[in-house]
Amino acid sequence: MSVSSTSIQPRAGSLPPLGAPGLAALAVLILGTLALGAAYGTAHGALFLVGGALGISLYHAAFGFTSAWRVFIAEGRGRGLRVQMILLALTVILFFPFLSSGTLFGHEVSGFVSPAGSGVIVGAFMFGVGMQLGGGCASGTLFTAGGGNARMLVTLFFFIVGSVLATVHFDWWASLPALPPMSLTALGPVAGIFVSLAIFGAIAAITILVEKKRNGALEQPPEAPRHGLARYLRGPWPLVAGAVALALLNFATLSLAGRPWGITSAFALWGAKGAQLIGIDPTAWAYWQAPGNARALAESVFADVTSIMDFGIIAGAMLAAALAGKFAPSLDIPLRSILAAVVGGLLLGYGARIAYGCNIGAYFSGIASGSLHGYLWAVAAFAGNILGVKLRPWFFLERSAIRRMDG
Repeated sequence: MSVSSTSIQPRAGSLPPLGAPGLAALAVLILGTLALGAAYGTAHGALFLVGGALGISLYHAAFGFTSAWRVFIAEGRGRGLRVQMILLALTVILFFPFLSSGTLFGHEVSGFVSPAGSGVIVGAFMFGVGMQLGGGCASGTLFTAGGGNARMLVTLFFFIVGSVLATVHFDWWASLPALPPMSLTALGPVAGIFVSLAIFGAIAAITILVEKKRNGALEQPPEAPRHGLARYLRGPWPLVAGAVALALLNFATLSLAGRPWGITSAFALWGAKGAQLIGIDPTAWAYWQAPGNARALAESVFADVTSIMDFGIIAGAMLAAALAGKFAPSLDIPLRSILAAVVGGLLLGYGARIAYGCNIGAYFSGIASGSLHGYLWAVAAFAGNILGVKLRPWFFLERSAIRRMDG
C-alpha cells in the first residue's frame, strides 16, 4: 500500500537525513532494547529489537498480504502469492525439526496450533474482508502506520476495538464444533516438510497457470531505483529478500520467545487495558480469566512479548521510512476512506481474535507450525478477500495496476 505522504527525494547516492522522526525511532530502538533487557531479561530486550528488524524488513520490502491477494483476485497476477509460498517454505524448513523435537538451543519451543472450526472460518472470512477495506492486515497496519500513513492509525484504533469486543464473545465461539488441534509436525519433520512443500508448490503452480491464462506472461519484478548497499539501507528491497528476512526473524522469535511471531493478541490486551481506564471490567469475561491472559492483563504492557514486538515494528518502520526519505504524514484523508478504515478495522480485530490469529499468527506462523487451522484460515480469508475486493469501489478510487505489496 502506498503511504499517504509526499516523498522527500534525496540526491542520488546520498543518505537522506533521518530528521526528528528517524532519530526518535533510532533512539527508541536502542534505549528500549536496553531498558527492556534490564527490566525483563536479555531475551525480552532482544525481542523488541527483532520487532524493529521486522518493521524495517516489512517497510523496505513493502512485503505484505493484502495487495498481493487483491492483485491476484482482480488481475490474475500471482508474483506476490508466489513469494508468500517461498516465505512459508523457508519457515517450515527452519521450524519443523525443532517443533518436532520440542527444543531449540536447549529451550522448550512450541508452535501455534489451534482448533479448526467455525470460529476460524467465520473469523478468517471477516478478516479477509477487513484486509481490503482497512487497507492492510495486522503486519501491514503496524508497518504502514509506523511509516507515516495517518489513515492506518484509524484502522489500527478500530482493529484494537474489534479485538477487545471479540474477547467478550470468545468463549461462545470457542464452544462451537471444531476439530482438535492438529499439526503436520506429527508426521515427523521430513514427511511434514515434504507435504508442506508439495502444498506450497501446488499453490504456486496454480498462480502461474492463472497468470499466464489471464495475462499471457508472468509479471517481472520492477527495476530497482538503486543498487548495492544503498538499496538495502534505503530500500526498496526485492520481495524475495523480504521473505528471507521475515523467515529468519520469525525463527529468531521462536528461539527467543519459545513460540512463533504473533501480533493481534496484543491488540486485545491494549483494548482491555483501555476498557479498564474508562471503568469497564474485562476480568468478567471468560477470555481474560484464562491464566495467561489474566496475567498479561494484570502486568505492565511492557511485560507482554507480543506488545513489545509490535512496538518494535512501529519504531522499525518509522526508521525505515526516514532512511527512505518518505516519512511525511498527511491528514488529508477522504471521508469514504476513513469509513472503510473504521469498518475494516473492526472486522480485522474481531475476526483475528475468534480465528485464533491473523495473517501472521494464523496464516504465516500457523502454517509454519504445520497447524490445520492455519490452512483453514488461509482458505476462508482468501474468500473474504474476494468479497472485500468487490466492496472496495464503494470506498476507494481504484487504479488498474497496484504493484506495492502492502500489508
